[in-house]
Amino acid sequence: MNILEALKQEESKLELQLTAVQGAIAALNGSAKTAVSLGHASNRRGTKARRTLSAAARAKMSRAAKVRWAKIRAERAKVKR
Repeated sequence: MNILEALKQEESKLELQLTAVQGAIAALNGSAKTAVSLGHASNRRGTKARRTLSAAARAKMSRAAKVRWAKIRAERAKVKR
């Protein structure tokens, strides 16, 4: 794993912790609606955390894509003749 990837993972963990702390503060201040809305599993930018694929899943997707493209190329070659 490269350094940039590790730093991004650490950033997302810290953002989740910050969200939890902000939710706790909001709950203590009596703003329950804010505490609930901040408690979801997204980062501060509003996008969901990306999931990683296993090597086996990536290989399976790669094989499937190659089969699809081979089929498309074969059909194109058939049309040209």
